[in-house]
Amino acid sequence: MKELETLVQKAVLVGVNVKSQEDFEYSMEELANLTEACGIEVVATLTQNLPKVNNSHYIGTGKITEVSSLLEAMEGNLVIFNDELSPSQIRNLEKDLQCKVIDRTILILDIFAQRAKTREAQLQVEVAQLKYMLPRLVGLRESLGRQSGGVGTHNRGAGETKLELDRRRIEEKITALSKELEEVVAHRQTQRKQRKKQGMPVVSLVGYTNAGKSTIMNALMEQYSQSQDKQVFEKDMLFATLETSVRHVPLPNNKSFLLTDTVGFVSKLPHHLIKAFRSTLEEVAEADLLIHVVDYHNPEYERLIEITNATLKDIGIENIPTLYAYNKADLTDKVIPEVQKDIVYLAAKPRIGMQELTDEIAKRIFTDYVQCEMLIPYDQGNIVSYLNEHANITETAYEEEGTKLVLELKASDYAKYEQFVVK
Repeated sequence: MKELETLVQKAVLVGVNVKSQEDFEYSMEELANLTEACGIEVVATLTQNLPKVNNSHYIGTGKITEVSSLLEAMEGNLVIFNDELSPSQIRNLEKDLQCKVIDRTILILDIFAQRAKTREAQLQVEVAQLKYMLPRLVGLRESLGRQSGGVGTHNRGAGETKLELDRRRIEEKITALSKELEEVVAHRQTQRKQRKKQGMPVVSLVGYTNAGKSTIMNALMEQYSQSQDKQVFEKDMLFATLETSVRHVPLPNNKSFLLTDTVGFVSKLPHHLIKAFRSTLEEVAEADLLIHVVDYHNPEYERLIEITNATLKDIGIENIPTLYAYNKADLTDKVIPEVQKDIVYLAAKPRIGMQELTDEIAKRIFTDYVQCEMLIPYDQGNIVSYLNEHANITETAYEEEGTKLVLELKASDYAKYEQFVVK
């Protein structure tokens, strides 16, 4: 029974608002959501306004006394800080607060470790966790003696139950995992090259975590593909999707595109994690069009758009045409579906506005299509078969000289069969 008790974690959240940041309140709210996503109870929140964070303790000495009192009053056993702490800050805080201290980074890493399903995602998270741990070994080792169990004390991703790994062993592990990850990444790049050869446009879903990217992907798949096994995991929780899913969306007019779903973003996404997931995010870098999914029902949606755009810029993704899908609009008083320039107001869960979204996607990615008439001799039946499969034929007539087609086809196919063009 005693062992179970130590696993019930009650946390005091602490944040420093440096120079009155605009999004400070939201980032504290988000910290509470992240904490709850890890199964930890938030018992109190404490904030401090400072011109800069305290180098030795992150917060001022008076606040340390306040945190101690809160821990005692609320029977808390964990303090979570809203920024990444340095190794010495963790050490000093644990010494003064006499309890386990973790920061926003390890919290996000822990959620990622719980959610990672594929080998690639697991490797990416393990590498990020180990790189985070490396300079913090001393502080982490000290906190282990104080309390076992729960977030931030076990590195379950790395397959080790205890953190008593010396620096050398961690470095060796990072090297081995990075090598394995490189092989997985090389395989992904080969797949990408093959897809590029097929000349199929790639559309990538991006956006803040829990905006509804996977729901939109499933709604599009449902509309155009009969196969249920192509559905991706969707759930109303932070970071439900860590794996990149690629799906083929065949449209009724013989046009098709590839749709990719990626990991969602969050403010202050740990740099180790962005680095580790770079290969996954390369899918986005090579897209012909981005669908930026926005939770329109969230009062902070404009800020979340900014955070997503800033994260994309950080990883070098710029100047890709973008269409905004303002999702969950059914929960607002907006009349949907509605299209305004680059914005489609929709609701993916009840499947409202999916046709409008598809039409807007098609307008942007099928720009290299040519409309014409062709007359194909009867002895060239294989060309008619090819065009039936790869072009959008609106009229077919059988004349003396051959089959007459009114059609829309790719510019590359037009160039190939230009000799048969009559109009």
